[in-house]
Amino acid sequence: MAERPSPSVEDYLRTIYGLSERGVPVTNATLTQRLGLSPSSVSGMITKLAQLGLVTHQRYRSVELTPRGERLANDVLRRHRLIELFLVEELGYTWDEVHREADALEHAVSDELIAHIEAKLGHPTIDPHGDPIPTAEGDVAEPQTELLDRVAPGTVGTVARVWDTDSELLRYLTEHGITLGARIEVVERKPFGGPLVVRVGEGEPETHFLGDEIAAALSISVRR
Repeated sequence: MAERPSPSVEDYLRTIYGLSERGVPVTNATLTQRLGLSPSSVSGMITKLAQLGLVTHQRYRSVELTPRGERLANDVLRRHRLIELFLVEELGYTWDEVHREADALEHAVSDELIAHIEAKLGHPTIDPHGDPIPTAEGDVAEPQTELLDRVAPGTVGTVARVWDTDSELLRYLTEHGITLGARIEVVERKPFGGPLVVRVGEGEPETHFLGDEIAAALSISVRR
């Protein structure tokens, strides 16, 4: 196994990539919120990452991965997402159970084991949450999706990706049939910051009123 950065460095790189992937400005504040660490800890690590040549950062501006930092982020994302899928497909885990397990295992598994897992799973392209799985070469095929909270009423599509890893949110989605591949239709947005009204399912779809947190956590593949 080639020498890797420390687990804490890998965690930061994966988080920075994930926020950028979602279109969220990567700042010390957003990293502090996402990682649940103190501002001083985050500031110190960003300085270290910059010294290692893994990010660029100017005061009061966003943190950006360098090409080397992005490649390392893709490596850890590849391991994380393949482990999650393996746990679901081969060991019977549910999608709300796998994130914590993958968090622990992603730093320990060898690239050889990951290659065997990939082959066993048939060289998949997405994980249980719809996230794209980077190839061994670091390539990522980004799916053509749109965030649910940004599409207009009348839009029909299928649930293609869940951005949040919160176990309770994922269980809520499961209980209400809002899972990958489910048909979803945006009916209306209630005024004055009210919920997003959607219909989920085929035949006799169920109506749901989704708050901002859920609407912002879902991406759909729009039916043209």
